[in-house]
This record gives sequence, C-alpha cells and structure tokens, in this order.
Amino acid sequence: MTSKGFTAQLDNSQLLQRWRALAAREQFALGSLGSFLLLVVLYLTLWLPAQERLQAARSAFESQRELNAYLVSQAPLARNLAGTTQQVLDPARLQGTVTATAATQGLVIERLDSSEAGVLQLNLQPAPFAQLLRWFNVLQEQGVHIAEAGLDRAEGNQVAARLSVRVTQ
Repeated sequence: MTSKGFTAQLDNSQLLQRWRALAAREQFALGSLGSFLLLVVLYLTLWLPAQERLQAARSAFESQRELNAYLVSQAPLARNLAGTTQQVLDPARLQGTVTATAATQGLVIERLDSSEAGVLQLNLQPAPFAQLLRWFNVLQEQGVHIAEAGLDRAEGNQVAARLSVRVTQ
C-alpha cells in the first residue's frame, strides 16, 4: 500500500510533470548535466581526499624508511658504545651538564624540571634528528642516562624531544 501511495505521489509531483513536459533533447541535456555534476561531487568528496591521504601516507612511509636506514646504519656504533665504560656524574652537576652540552650542540631547552635528585625532565625546541643523536652521545659520554625519550616530528624535517634524564648508576 505504501508503494502504491509513493508512486501515486510521484506521478502527481510537479517536478516529474515538468520533466515529462521537456523535449527529449532537453531531458538528455539536463540528465547529462546532472550526471556530470554528480561525477564532480564524487571526485571532490571521495577520490581527491583519498589521493591526498595516499600521498601523505607515502611521504610518511619514505620518511620512516630513511629514519630506519639511518638507525640501522648507526646500530654498530650503538653496540660499541654499550660496551664502553662510562663516567660517573655527580647528581648535583646533572642540570649544569645537560644545559651546557645542549648549548654546545646548538639545542635550545624550552622547559627543565627536576623531580628528584639526579633526575631531570626537559623539553627541547625542534632540531634536526642527527643533531639530537650527537647530543645524546655526548650526554652518554658525560655519564648521563636517557631514561625516557619522546620524539615528535615537527615541521622542516625536525624533531621535538621530551626527555627524562638521570645520572648513570
């Protein structure tokens, strides 16, 4: 009963009556225009955003691939450093050592908090990843252990770092 009611309502529709009153050539032109507009809307709402996300994913993948290649190439150096003896740093000198070495490496510390003796939390302004790795190596040579590290990719192929460092025990 509802389908009969719907078709009866559709037959009485002014829009359908106007469509039927159009010449076949005008119906074809209007139908073609509607199809074209539908394709444009589908392209702009579905295809184009999907392509943009695909390009962003490819770019992120390449970035991660480069980072992985760099880390793999530096793995032997890291293994060699693990076997070396390290200096013992006085906990009272930790903050001075961290700030001094950061300054010599050209890094800017945005925030520095001391939660307990011999432990610091710090946030660094975005810097190149290679520069951070060199600083990490210098810290390790000075007797500073990086307990936790949070790295976030920033603009311009740079990395913002959040670190928790402590004196090597």
